Amino acid sequence: MCIEKNHQKTSLRRQCQMLSLARSNLYYTPKGESAENLQFMTIIDKQFLETPWYGSRQMARRSALSEQNWLRRAGRSLSVLP
Repeated sequence: MCIEKNHQKTSLRRQCQMLSLARSNLYYTPKGESAENLQFMTIIDKQFLETPWYGSRQMARRSALSEQNWLRRAGRSLSVLP
């Protein structure tokens, strides 16, 4: 980031304003994926390599993962589902 937290002349508020950033972006730290999600993503990845023509509905039907919405989100993050 181009923001200096200890800048003498320009406050954090002004620096964020000049960059058109919300100040909350300074304090946000993204959370990583949980171990369970990573395990499920591995399952999705293996399934996709075996059957690349499956969409999220078929994957939900054919796997132990029943939540289609979660599958769709996880598939997008793996870049395997639209």
